[in-house]
Amino acid sequence: MGEIEQRPTPGSRLGAPENSGISTLEHGQKPPPTPSGKLMSIKIQMLDDTQEAFEVPQRAPGKVLLDAVCNHLNLVEGDYFGLEFPDHKKITVWLDLLKPIVKQIRRPKHVVVKFVVKFFPPDHTQLQEELTRYLFALQVKQDLAQGRLTCNDTSAALLISHIVQSEIGDFDEASDREHLAKNKYIPQQDALEDKIVEFHHNHIGQTPAESDFQLLEIARRLEMYGIRLHPAKDREGTKINLAVANTGILVFQGFTKINAFNWAKVRKLSFKRKRFLIKLRPDSNSSYQDTLEFLMASRDFCKSFWKICVEHHAFFRLFEEPKPKPKPVLFSRGSSFRFSGRTQKQVLDYVKEGGHKKVQFERKHSKIHSIRSLAMQPAEPNSEVPKQAQQSASLTLGEGADSPGGQSCQQGKELKVSAEECGPHQSPALQKSPMGNKKADGAVKATMEEEEVVKDRTQQSKPQPPQPSTELSINSQGGAVPTSVILSPNLSPDTKQASPLVSPLLNDQPCPRTDDEDEGRRKRFPTDKAYFIAKEVSTTERTYLKDLEVITSWFQSAVSKEDSMPETLKSLIFLNFEPLHKFHTNFLKEIEQRLALWEGRSNAHIRMDYQRIGDVMLKNIQAMKQLAAHLWKHGEALEALETSIRGSRRLENLCRDFELQKVCYLPLNTFLLRPLHRLMHYKQVLERLCKHHPPSHSDFRDCRAALAEITEMVAQLHGTMIKMENFQKLHELKKDLIGIDNLVIPGREFIRLGSLSKLSGKGLQQRMFFLFNDVLLYTSRGLTASNQFKVHGQLPLYGMTIEKSEDEWGVPHCLTLRGQRQSIIVAASSRSEMEKWVEDIQMAIDLAEKSSGPTPEFLASSPPDNKSPDEATGADQESEDDLSASRTSLERQAPHRGNTMVHVCWHRNTSVSMVDFSVAVENQLSGNLLRKFKNSNGWQKLWVVFTNFCLFFYKSHQDNHPLASLPLLGYSLTIPSESEDIHKDYVFKLHFKSHVYYFRAESEYTFERWMDVIRSATSSASRAHVLSHKESHVY
Repeated sequence: MGEIEQRPTPGSRLGAPENSGISTLEHGQKPPPTPSGKLMSIKIQMLDDTQEAFEVPQRAPGKVLLDAVCNHLNLVEGDYFGLEFPDHKKITVWLDLLKPIVKQIRRPKHVVVKFVVKFFPPDHTQLQEELTRYLFALQVKQDLAQGRLTCNDTSAALLISHIVQSEIGDFDEASDREHLAKNKYIPQQDALEDKIVEFHHNHIGQTPAESDFQLLEIARRLEMYGIRLHPAKDREGTKINLAVANTGILVFQGFTKINAFNWAKVRKLSFKRKRFLIKLRPDSNSSYQDTLEFLMASRDFCKSFWKICVEHHAFFRLFEEPKPKPKPVLFSRGSSFRFSGRTQKQVLDYVKEGGHKKVQFERKHSKIHSIRSLAMQPAEPNSEVPKQAQQSASLTLGEGADSPGGQSCQQGKELKVSAEECGPHQSPALQKSPMGNKKADGAVKATMEEEEVVKDRTQQSKPQPPQPSTELSINSQGGAVPTSVILSPNLSPDTKQASPLVSPLLNDQPCPRTDDEDEGRRKRFPTDKAYFIAKEVSTTERTYLKDLEVITSWFQSAVSKEDSMPETLKSLIFLNFEPLHKFHTNFLKEIEQRLALWEGRSNAHIRMDYQRIGDVMLKNIQAMKQLAAHLWKHGEALEALETSIRGSRRLENLCRDFELQKVCYLPLNTFLLRPLHRLMHYKQVLERLCKHHPPSHSDFRDCRAALAEITEMVAQLHGTMIKMENFQKLHELKKDLIGIDNLVIPGREFIRLGSLSKLSGKGLQQRMFFLFNDVLLYTSRGLTASNQFKVHGQLPLYGMTIEKSEDEWGVPHCLTLRGQRQSIIVAASSRSEMEKWVEDIQMAIDLAEKSSGPTPEFLASSPPDNKSPDEATGADQESEDDLSASRTSLERQAPHRGNTMVHVCWHRNTSVSMVDFSVAVENQLSGNLLRKFKNSNGWQKLWVVFTNFCLFFYKSHQDNHPLASLPLLGYSLTIPSESEDIHKDYVFKLHFKSHVYYFRAESEYTFERWMDVIRSATSSASRAHVLSHKESHVY
C-alpha cells in the first residue's frame, strides 16, 4: 500500500539551483545521465492547440521531455506545468519525471502528450513571468471550452470579454460579433453574446498582458478553478468527486464543494486497492472520524489520484524537494513514488533572484503581438505584473515579509473586481463556495455591480500612478505572502472560526439576482465581512429582545391576571428582567443606527467614521457590567420558580397553560436563562471581529477591549450557567416523564437521551432511554394526548458493565448492559449512534464508580425489575400490555407540549447529549431567509430563528409568535445538486426522507453562518468522538 506521511521540513532559506532553465536539482546533486541510443519522437500538444514533435532517447526519464518542452518555450516557471497522457488503460495520468518514458508511454507514435498546467497557485500574482500568465490564461480558456471551469453566465461573459480583448484588441462591435461567430469559447455562447460585447466595450486600452492578468484575477475566485474531478464513493455508497488543490483535498457533489481537508489537518494519505484513505490529525472540535475512506473505480484510478495528492502536498507545502527513501535490503513495502522537482518556494526564490533572461514570445491567437522586454534595463522584482498590481505584488514578494503567516496589510482604493478587507481571513481561491448548481463564489464577486467594475477597469488601462490594491497581496491568513514561507502551515480551505470550517469567512459581495423582486431592491451595501458580523448582532439582538418580552410582557401579563404567584417571586423575576429589557432596547437602537450609517444612508460613510462596530460594543458591554447584579439573580429566579411550582397547583397550571401559548415557543424556564446565553453570543461575535481585523485596523482595539470585558463576565457566570442549564434540563425532562418521583435531586447530571431498541421476548421494541450520571432509565411512549413517556425500569450505573454483543445476538449495533441485578440488550440505529451511547455510558459508569455508592431507587410506579440476565430476554413485562393496564392513570395527565426534544428524538430515532444542548445554546442565529419547497416555483421571504435544534419561521421580525417550526434532528444539510435546477446563489438544502426544503441567504457570510449553526443541529457535537483505532481499520 502506497502512503505518504507529512514530516517536519527545514525552514532555512534555500539558494537558487545551480542549473539554469527549469532544472529541479539542488546544490550537490547530479542530473541523471541522459541515456544515449535510439531516439523516439513524441508529439506534444501545447496549450494554444498547436502540436510539436520532440525527439528524446528511448530510455530518457520523463524530466528530459518536460525540460525540452520548457526550453522550446523559453519558459522559466515551468515547474507549474506537467505532461499528461492516456495510459494503456485509457486513464489520464501525469508523466513521471523519474521513470523512463518508454516504460510509461508504450506506443509513443499513437499517443499525443498534452502540456498543461499542473499546479495552480492560490494567487496569480505569484506568477512572475508574462509568458507564464499567458499560458495560465490559455488553460483557463481551454477549461471554459471543455466545461471544466463552471461559473454563472455573467462571470463567463466577463471572462470571455477579456479573452476577446487579448485576441483582437479594442472594442468594435462588428469585429466582436464576427470573432465570436468564428470562435466558441463556451457551450451555449450565443446566449451570452450581447453581454460579452457589452463587457468588451469597457476594456478599451487594455493590453493583452493586462487582459491575462484580469482573466486570472476573476478565474482564481471560481470554485472550479484548477480543479480536476476524480469520481469516487463515500462509505455510504454516495457518488462524489475528489479533487486536490494547493490547500488540500476537496470533496464535491457534482460541481459543488461539500467538504475540504486542508494539508494542516491531514496526517497521512494512503491507498489500499481501490480504497483511498485520509488519516486526519486528532481534533476534539471536529466531527470527523480519524480515518476517512473513499472507494474509487479501480486500483489504478486510486493510485493515480494518490500520486497527484503527494505531488501537490510537496509542491505547495515543502521548502525543498523530498529526498528519496533508502532502498530496503530485502524487500520493499508500499510505493516508492515521490515528488520530483522544485517546490513553489524554490521557484519563487529562483525567479526573484533574477537568474534568467527575459525573451520574446508570440501569442498564437492574438492579432496584437505582445513581446516581453529583453531585460536590457535593470529588472525590478515584479516588473512583469501589470501596473495596477505592482504595489500589491511587491507586498507579496517583498523582503519585509519574513514571518510565516505575516499579517502586514495595506489599505487602499478598490481597483480590481472586488476589494477584500485586510485581515485574518482566507484568500478567495481557498474559500468554500456557497453557491448551488454551477455557480461559484468568485463568480459573483467578479460580477457584482458590473457597470462600476468595468468603469474601474477602463480607468486602470489608462496611464496612471499605480494605486494600492487591497486584494492581491492577501494570502490565506489575510497578510502578505512572505518570501521565506510562501504557504503558511495554517492554510485551510474551510476552517470555520475554522472551520472551519469551519472556517474564516470572506466578506460578502452583493450579487446580481435574476428575481424581479430582488432586481427592484438592488442596493449597494458594504461588502466588508465586519458589516455582516455587525448585522448579525442586530438580527440576533431583535430575537433576544423578543425573548425578554416573553417574560417582561407576556408572562407578567398572565401572572397579573391570577393571584397564584408569590410577590417575592414576582419581584425576583420581573424586577431583574425589566432593566435588561430597557437596556437592550437602547442597545439595539444604537446598533441599527450604526448600520444605517455604515450602509451609506448619510454622508458619514465618506469619512469612514462609522464603518465599525467595536466602539458600540465596548460602550454597551461596559454599561452591561452595571447590570451584573441582575444577571446573578436569574439562576436564583429559576430555582425559586420551580420550587413554587412544586408547592402550588395553581401556579403549576398557570405555567403549563402559558407554555401552551404560541408566544412561548420554548419551555418557559429556558427564557429565564436567555440573558446568560446572550453573553456567550457577544463573546463569539467579538472573537470573529478580532480574528477578522488586522491589529492596524481602526476597530481592532475597541473589539479587543470589548472582548476582554465580555470574557471576564462570561468567566464569572460560567459556573452558574452550567449548573442552571443542567437544572433547567432536568425539570424539562421531568415534564416528559411519568412514573417517577424525584428526578431532580442535588448532584444528578443529565448526560444523554435518545431512542434505542430493546430486545425482549417479543423482539426489538423501540424505547426511550435517559442517561444520567448515576442511573439509566428506559421508557415507552404513552397512548394519550399528552404523549408523555412512562418509565419502566432503571439500571443503576454503579457496578454496571457494557459490552458489544452483535455476534452473540445477531443484531446490528447491539449492546449488552449488565447491572448488578439486571441486564438488558439494546440496539442502536447506526454504528455512530452506538459509539456515542457506549462512550457516554462508560463515562457515566466511571462517574458512578467514583461516587459514594449505589443510587437509591426513585421510581414511583414501577417496582424494580429483579429478573436475572437470562430472563431479560424473555417476555417483556413492560411492553404494550403494561401500557394498556395503566391507561387510566395516563389519561388523567394534564395537557403537555408534544413537540419537545424527547418526542423529536423518538420520531427521528436518534439521540442528543448535554454537550449537544450546550453547543445549541451557543449556536443561535436569526435573520431573513428565502424558503422554497421541493415542488414549488416561488421563494417565500421569512424571518427565521434558529435555536434549540429547531428553525422557527415568522412572517417578519415584528411578529410575536412563529408561524411554524422545523426540528432539525435527523435532517441532512447539503448544497443542491445540478440536477435539482436551483439556479440561485447561497442556497442550502435540508432533507429528511421525503421532506425537502431549500433556503437562500442574502450573502456569502450569512450563508456560511446558517450552514455552521444548522450543521451543529444536524450533526451533533458529540459526534466528534472518533472511532476507536480498531474500528477505524476494518477495511
